[in-house]
Amino acid sequence: MKRLIPLAAVAALLAGTVGAAPAVAAGADDDARLTDYVNPFIGTQNEGNNFPGAAVPFGMVQLSPDTGHNTGYDYDEKSIRGFSSVHLAGVGCGLGGDLPVMPTTGDITKTDNADYAAPFSHANETASPGSYKVALDTGITAELSATEHTGYQRYTFPETDKANVLLNSGQSLHKISSSTVEVLDDRTIATEIDGSGFCQDTKGYKLYAITKFDRPFASYGTWAGDEVTAGSKASEGGGKRGAYARFDTSKGDRSVGAVTAISYVDARGAARNLTAEGGSSFDRTKDKAQATWESRLQQVKVEGGSDERRRTFYSALYRALLHPNTGTDVDGRYTGWDQKIHRAERGFTYYQNWSLWDTYRTQAQLLSLLAPDESRDMALSLLKVDEQGGWLPKWGYGTVETNIMTGDPVTPFLTNAYRQGLLKGHEERAYAALKKNADGVPPADSQYAGRAGNAEYLRDGFVPLDPEHPHKPGDNDFQHGASATLEYALADAALSEMARKLGHEADAKRYAERSQNYRELVDPETKFFRARDASGAFTSDPDPAKGEGFHEGTSWQYTWLVPQDIPGLMDVIGGRAATEQRLDSFFAYEELLKDPEKTAREVWVNGAYDYYNADKYNPQNEPDLIAPYTYLSTGSPYKTTDVVHAALTLFTDAPNGVTGNDDLGTMSSWMVLSSMGVFPVFPGTDTWGLSTPVFDRVDLTLDRDYYPRGHLRISAEGASDTDRYIQSVAVDGAAQSHTWLSTDELRRAGELSFEVGAEPSEWGTGADDAPPSTQR
Repeated sequence: MKRLIPLAAVAALLAGTVGAAPAVAAGADDDARLTDYVNPFIGTQNEGNNFPGAAVPFGMVQLSPDTGHNTGYDYDEKSIRGFSSVHLAGVGCGLGGDLPVMPTTGDITKTDNADYAAPFSHANETASPGSYKVALDTGITAELSATEHTGYQRYTFPETDKANVLLNSGQSLHKISSSTVEVLDDRTIATEIDGSGFCQDTKGYKLYAITKFDRPFASYGTWAGDEVTAGSKASEGGGKRGAYARFDTSKGDRSVGAVTAISYVDARGAARNLTAEGGSSFDRTKDKAQATWESRLQQVKVEGGSDERRRTFYSALYRALLHPNTGTDVDGRYTGWDQKIHRAERGFTYYQNWSLWDTYRTQAQLLSLLAPDESRDMALSLLKVDEQGGWLPKWGYGTVETNIMTGDPVTPFLTNAYRQGLLKGHEERAYAALKKNADGVPPADSQYAGRAGNAEYLRDGFVPLDPEHPHKPGDNDFQHGASATLEYALADAALSEMARKLGHEADAKRYAERSQNYRELVDPETKFFRARDASGAFTSDPDPAKGEGFHEGTSWQYTWLVPQDIPGLMDVIGGRAATEQRLDSFFAYEELLKDPEKTAREVWVNGAYDYYNADKYNPQNEPDLIAPYTYLSTGSPYKTTDVVHAALTLFTDAPNGVTGNDDLGTMSSWMVLSSMGVFPVFPGTDTWGLSTPVFDRVDLTLDRDYYPRGHLRISAEGASDTDRYIQSVAVDGAAQSHTWLSTDELRRAGELSFEVGAEPSEWGTGADDAPPSTQR
């Protein structure tokens, strides 16, 4: 067997880790800590699929307990199988969970983590940003914290001479094709994992880990399948694999500390990450992680509202800052999508994990506001994916494409970055990659699906519904032809704006014309969108509540995914009054006025995976995220506030307090932006729609390189459940009748103030007050 790292190299690389560290800078005043408002357990029930464990903003490591749910942690489960190093918040299929580590006592007779799982109670479990703690029913207490590249563990055992820490390399939340585990010395264990799969089998990736303990092993061993071999130093191959380290806690110190560092590059990368970040004590690491989170949360200070509302708000802001994740080791190396090792240029961090179909609608815009430097590097990372792998991705995990979801989400994601000023110096490079993606289809031998239906879309103006059409692993645009057409058209509209601003007038005209392809789906009888087959005939039942041809939604729900041309959409539906009537029906508006929360929970769609056979708003999923803001274009902006505030009641500080899967912070970002009263109503551009904030005041501290004033105050003095209607809006004291602002206007603003009252007003109802259309 080939050694993962030569022992001499390990000794040099890991010297001095798991020990003392320099003092951590003091955090915020304990009495004013915003981290105290964060509840990491929100969204861990009812398929929110969040994780409660330890991480730092955008960190490579998310060290968290796994209870048996396919995405990691389910609040309703009763036992913990291990504490693994990689998690993604709110994904809908098994992903991550690499290297579950589990403390046990006694002889090791079981090698499946479902069999050696330990019961626990939520009464003995706590979590806060950067830390997690649980007292297991076995008498062992586990504590977790994290740095960017490492996960810190502290296990307190009962008095025993058989205190074990199990490192399971062969099991995760997805498929492990093979793994290697090796005991390197009497404190150190190395692992190499070959993983794949996210909703289906994908091209594999490699993950490397080094775990170093703070005391020597009393003994050790490995397992292969069900066979445990004491004294064995290595195990390699498929199936169940792992190693254990045993300690004697019968006398003296009953605590065992360990630090695990990971790398997507190689074992040396993991060792260097451990050397750089693994030298602190557990308590100092925990304090530093909390201070890091406190600094991030202090960028947004709110006044007013209830304690519960502040808890849900800051918990959502916390989740919005977990992803994407750094893929760069401390030495600057990362694995590109060509599976080769690259080195990041000075001042650049390479990021990975791209739930683009979700995040392009909300989280990308929130991060551009609060984390522009990171957002810039995230956008540039996608350009690296194109350069090194040959195409732009749809849903990338680690170093590979999964092709999960449909449409063209990468275009509005990157055009948003451009419109927010994040691509200075790289505009033409980004435009070239986007143009290639928008006008072509990836080669057959490429891992990317791209716009798989583009040939038909460019020829006929729509992607046909053809479920049997050959496709690459992952989702299939032809299986969701109607929604894919709408997504392509939205992306074309966003790209046309970028082309126009860069001076590519012919392209701008061409993409703008293509953005009208949504009209190809209009059924003249029902005036709803409807899928077409390859011959151009409408398919299936004309009932718009059916979901055939629409990805995770129905025609009712996808009606509003035309932000590029709301005036044209209203003409299709039958005019402004008819559009408003359809919106009122969609949101059950009359019922909502009588009981907003009941309507949100009992009339609207309520279920993380309840996508079809519905004619009502689905606040649980992405296609409807911008729908409430359509009222800004019908002359009834007060109805946007009514709907948004009703939807916000679905976010609570309970474990089930997130609507649907959080999808790497997408739903949480919707909550944060809608609570502040500014929302990206046309993804891929710089248009921010306005609605009533839920707080008296929100103070944003912004990066002066992007927002020269360095701050923005959003005020709505006296805003409440009753006094929620905008009477007037002012920007730095100047009256603002428009229902939207551009990013440039936000950059120039020092204060955005809302005057609110108990009844709707005439504000924003003028014909020219609606958000702009690319067709104007």
